[in-house]
Amino acid sequence: MIRELAENPNLHQPLGPHKALHMDDAGRFAVFLTPGTPVRAATVQRVRLVPTEVEPALEEIRALLRSQHREGAEWELGESCTPPDLVERLLALGLRLDDDPVAYGMVLREPKLEPPAGVEARPVASLEDLRAAREVQRVAFGDPRPVDDALVLDDLAREGVEGTTFVALIDGEVVAAAYGAPTPYGTLLFGGATLPSARGRGAYRALVAARAADAVSRGAPALVTHAGRMSRPILERLGFETVARIDRLVDEL
Repeated sequence: MIRELAENPNLHQPLGPHKALHMDDAGRFAVFLTPGTPVRAATVQRVRLVPTEVEPALEEIRALLRSQHREGAEWELGESCTPPDLVERLLALGLRLDDDPVAYGMVLREPKLEPPAGVEARPVASLEDLRAAREVQRVAFGDPRPVDDALVLDDLAREGVEGTTFVALIDGEVVAAAYGAPTPYGTLLFGGATLPSARGRGAYRALVAARAADAVSRGAPALVTHAGRMSRPILERLGFETVARIDRLVDEL
């Protein structure tokens, strides 16, 4: 099950009112949707196709996205996806490689992490905390859209229900943010982001440690995440092991 979580985490995180999961009736693919229309607000995972189904399935997914006025989707294709040449077929059909084209499903099964000195990491405790977390993520991920204050207010009521947003503070200022979504098998780590001015000071590690402590308290201590080129070295130093490779593609409509 850990391998499945590592390849397809969006299929297993609890869903709130602002998230949706479209599962193909035949089990051929899943599309995870978050608020907004940008490409990265939609993710395709767990693709199980025979060679003759690739082009029709792509058009079916594109039709779903267009019906919701989406600009496209990310495709996160673990090693269990089929057919074996799926990446090459999708590239030939107009998708492109993501700017960070390979991610790694990583797991830490029994975390025993000490938070770094000088950094406070904790769950958000107020509307101001949550808005600061969203602003950090907006800046760190290069999102040009302003933070949606109405959405932040709605999300605050769901904190601790489907998952929890954590912030890291240095000298009392929120400099990093991340999200943890509990499952019966462990906690899924999403959205870890640090302001460029605060990188290299332990904020990311502090957020991992805080979510590890939360996972242990829930009785399912494993941590599972996707790691790109920036986060993978940090996670390896913390003891995470790679259990899956994920190819990342982008489909811009």
